[in-house]
Amino acid sequence: MSTTAYETGRIGLLLIDTVNEIFSEDGKGYPKFKDEFDRIGTFANIKRLLAGVRAQGCPVFFAPMSYTESDYTTWKHLSGIHREMYDDRMFEAGSWGAQFHPELSPHPNEVVISPHKNIDVMANTDLDVQLRQHNVEYLAIGGMIGTMCVESTARSAMERGYHVTTFTDATAAAGGRAAYDAMILRFPMISHATLSVDEFLADIRKAKG
Repeated sequence: MSTTAYETGRIGLLLIDTVNEIFSEDGKGYPKFKDEFDRIGTFANIKRLLAGVRAQGCPVFFAPMSYTESDYTTWKHLSGIHREMYDDRMFEAGSWGAQFHPELSPHPNEVVISPHKNIDVMANTDLDVQLRQHNVEYLAIGGMIGTMCVESTARSAMERGYHVTTFTDATAAAGGRAAYDAMILRFPMISHATLSVDEFLADIRKAKG
């Protein structure tokens, strides 16, 4: 049972890359994660997480990824993940793939962070200032990919002084079950709570009283 004490009015949810490229069956990245999505229940869990957080009145922040033609053709130093995405033109700006999945998309009053192009969303977007402007101290992070963007952003947020929550069931790893198991072992070292969606929702309801 979770014993995390959240402070009501200061809790926010960040969802990373809840876009068609990853979560729609026709997305270029979907086949890489389908088996783990099915095993974990990732899609349904994120939907339940999003609905539960909205019901408690907590702010939600959406962090999409996208690349322009200039990015694809002029970047000098490409990491392995960039080469993989660039070769298949994943997350192309303005494309269907880079759009939010219809069931995991922002409401009009929710914040869409400027598109990130590297793994750490905190590093080169307006995420930090948006969180501070919305009085968020307790940051829960879900979405994709657990072993890349989620993990890197959690580390960065922790180092900036946020209370960070990661999830066991609102993400998935690149590399299947073995990678997932290793990720779940690392999450408690870089975050202040690693919970299931149900545990987190119970905690924030308790905080609100």
